[in-house]
Amino acid sequence: MSGLQGLAQEMIWFDKFRYDEAERCFYEGMNGIPQTPQSQNASKSEDQSELVSRLKSLELDNKNLHNVVDDLRSMLLKLESRMAVLEKSQAPAPKTAPVTKAAPLQKPKVEEQNGVDDDDDDDIDLFGSDEEDEEAERIKAERVKEYSARKAKKPVLIAKSSILLDVKPWDDETDMAKLEECVRSIQLDGLLWGASKLVPVGYGIKKLQINCVVEDDKVGTDILEEEITQFEDYVQSVDIAAFNKI
Repeated sequence: MSGLQGLAQEMIWFDKFRYDEAERCFYEGMNGIPQTPQSQNASKSEDQSELVSRLKSLELDNKNLHNVVDDLRSMLLKLESRMAVLEKSQAPAPKTAPVTKAAPLQKPKVEEQNGVDDDDDDDIDLFGSDEEDEEAERIKAERVKEYSARKAKKPVLIAKSSILLDVKPWDDETDMAKLEECVRSIQLDGLLWGASKLVPVGYGIKKLQINCVVEDDKVGTDILEEEITQFEDYVQSVDIAAFNKI
């Protein structure tokens, strides 16, 4: 057996250095040890290849965008031209003034009597006369007088109010019939007494509830209270239970 044949049959690991380098890089990476310049160069080459691929993709996207912009610009130009055509077709036609026939000029007629012109126009009063002004003033004064007379005949509306009074006695021994008699004895111009009734208050005491109609310009609530409270022997106080305009 020759020497070469013997070497071929021997188990020799010719690329062991590659596996050693890979094992060393693996453990350095596990322990956080910076890689050797050889591994750094390999990573740099990978980064460069990735950067080149990204640049190529960006160039392709930029080209596509340019194509889209060109398409949009052409579409916009078509729309503008179409709008211009539509505006021209829808523009209203200019209006022309209607042609009217001119009326023939008429010569002024001049009336002649015995060869002399009529000068009656000189006698016309262009500014009116004082007699017409006096007549208008007289008519106006008569109308004002008639309106004043009609207004005076109309009845004057008198404002009235309906008042419900609560008249309270001192105690349960007060003579309520006498109290009502005293209240109704009050006579005033513009005052008219109405219905009345006794309303229980409590503990056997009753109050007099009496209605009256008054003219607002002549009788007020303060006058009624003063007049009723003058009967001190029977009346303790006066309250207004209700007040309504008629």
